[in-house]
Amino acid sequence: MTAGQLRASHLLVLACACLVATLASAQPLPSWNEGPAKSAILRFVAATTTAASPDFVPPERRIAVFDNDGTLWVEYPLYTQLVFALDRVVREAPAHPEWKDDPVFKAIVAHDAKALLAHGKDPVLKLLGTANTGMTVAEYDREITAWIASARDRRFHQPYTSLVYVPMQELLAYLRDNGFRTFIVSGGGVEFMRPWTEKAYGIPPSQVIGSVVDVEFRMIDGRPELLRLPKVEFVDDGPGKPVGIYRAIGQRPIFAFGNSDGDLQMLQYTAGGDGLRFMGLVHHTDAVREYAYDRASQVGRLDQALDWARAHHWTVVDMKADWNRIFAF
Repeated sequence: MTAGQLRASHLLVLACACLVATLASAQPLPSWNEGPAKSAILRFVAATTTAASPDFVPPERRIAVFDNDGTLWVEYPLYTQLVFALDRVVREAPAHPEWKDDPVFKAIVAHDAKALLAHGKDPVLKLLGTANTGMTVAEYDREITAWIASARDRRFHQPYTSLVYVPMQELLAYLRDNGFRTFIVSGGGVEFMRPWTEKAYGIPPSQVIGSVVDVEFRMIDGRPELLRLPKVEFVDDGPGKPVGIYRAIGQRPIFAFGNSDGDLQMLQYTAGGDGLRFMGLVHHTDAVREYAYDRASQVGRLDQALDWARAHHWTVVDMKADWNRIFAF
């Protein structure tokens, strides 16, 4: 082979390599390994968005709903909103000297998640309700925004918005690129999520559905304000999720993703409609890159929903096997 031919051969190899790299980068869901979960998603989107397909769904009916905690970002060992609320308890402590002998408060100060969970939800919610209400919604929004910008996760030492799952960000973008509207349907507080979901997921505040506390209109120092009250108005979890979807969207989704028993009714509601449907669960199986938990967990328990998914042939995403990347960092 002459020098010219050798150079031409090298150029051809380089061109082919560049072409392969370009094609690979253009493939949807690059952080998903090839396998049943990724294939099921791609088949569903192709079937529902191809005009000639018998399963075609017009864009106005392409509704996709996602749980947030444990589905789109980390929820273990404590829900992020709970960490925020606990931090606020500590900040409010000087105004509440009666808390110093409260065992729940002591567990909060000690960062003892096991002891905190052992007290049960009622005394914890009572203390959290006192510390996280009584301010205007604008004040609460500013506090959340500041906390999200400065707080760091205790294991990964990253901002909480860096603990979103890259494969799920890709999935949200892929669905929107194919004419879907994407919604968050979470048991978390809607006020906690709205300040940051658009930046993290591309989901605007108007497409976030969550639990809500009672809010009251008041004139404060001559200004019209909305005041947060220590009363939960609606819990968007378990059987509350289909209710929240109906109230906020008014349409049954055709695509739904969750990760726990609290998402079961949302997935069942999605499955109950006519035509082709997609129901998916994120199964936390990777203790090295994230966490491994399911049936015995006090946070994000996946038990009944896992059995139901397997019995009804829903898609179960094995985090360890199906994702080649979890976090952007």
